[in-house]
Amino acid sequence: MITLANYFDFVILPILTVSVILVFIRLFRGPSIVDRVIALDLIITIGIGIITIFSIRADQHVMLDVAIILALIAFLGTVAFSYYIEKQRND
Repeated sequence: MITLANYFDFVILPILTVSVILVFIRLFRGPSIVDRVIALDLIITIGIGIITIFSIRADQHVMLDVAIILALIAFLGTVAFSYYIEKQRND
């Protein structure tokens, strides 16, 4: 019988693990700084997914607060980098 816990363990987590590995390759080999920043943002997003799965599996709702704060920090970092790139192009 397939349960939600088994689905998390045998489908979702392996997919997230493979995606983190592929994004790390892009982070280290990215031809430009923009590619690396996007890869870092994607790693944080995948980490939020992993934290969410852990929160559901362990029945610890406090971890969802951590995921929300991490998402906010990642968003603000991406916006700040975009502002920096735009400022460089205008000068």
